[in-house]
Amino acid sequence: MSLQGKVAVVTGGARGIGRGIATVLAAKGAAVAVWDLNAEGAEKTVAEIQAAGGRAVAVAGDAADAEAVARAAARTREEFGPVSILVNNAGTTAYEPFTSISEASWDRMIAINLKGPFLVTRQLIPDMVDAGWGRIINISSSSAQTGAPAMAHYASSKGGVIALTRALAVEYIEKGITVNHVPPGFIDTPLVRQGPIDVEAAAATMPMKRAGTPEDVAHAVAYLASEEAGYVTGQTFGVNGGRYVY
Repeated sequence: MSLQGKVAVVTGGARGIGRGIATVLAAKGAAVAVWDLNAEGAEKTVAEIQAAGGRAVAVAGDAADAEAVARAAARTREEFGPVSILVNNAGTTAYEPFTSISEASWDRMIAINLKGPFLVTRQLIPDMVDAGWGRIINISSSSAQTGAPAMAHYASSKGGVIALTRALAVEYIEKGITVNHVPPGFIDTPLVRQGPIDVEAAAATMPMKRAGTPEDVAHAVAYLASEEAGYVTGQTFGVNGGRYVY
């Protein structure tokens, strides 16, 4: 399952799931552009990839800002050429009871988690259309499948990502482009550890009795990015340790 000759963009690649995805795609041969607001974190991901013999470049920018996305795309193409794989991973979360969610908090969640994938995909998908080949993998969330207390804005934004995935899959199915989404379950990341959750206690309640790792998600993404997944589009590829079974 080689990705040699492919150019991948991973948004939110500075840490956690994004870093795991970027390093696994690079290990399989892709040249990886690591996009993130956190320039220092993106550079750390790139250094890890390069130390393992891979090719990568750090690109700082806001995936929810159209001008920043255009600059990041130009930088990526300058370094590696047209983009063939896109992983829309950049996102944020928050824990707020529904009646405490402000309009500003709602708008921020939608801007980062849903508008961001729209802007990035709109900017990069012409490369894939021109090539007659492309892979788009959106990172959604199991919270959009099961519901989540105090996360109505987050779950709604990720539900939009699922709908966006399906719409694009149908629209681009004849262009050689597949579009799928991966809803992670309970994954042990720095973002999760910043929240009001006892990670070890929560992991013990999972069917597999452990939290997932970024690499668990990354290997699913790598499959969806491969030639071998050419007949898979518009699908949900859950990585949740049995948290949600469908």
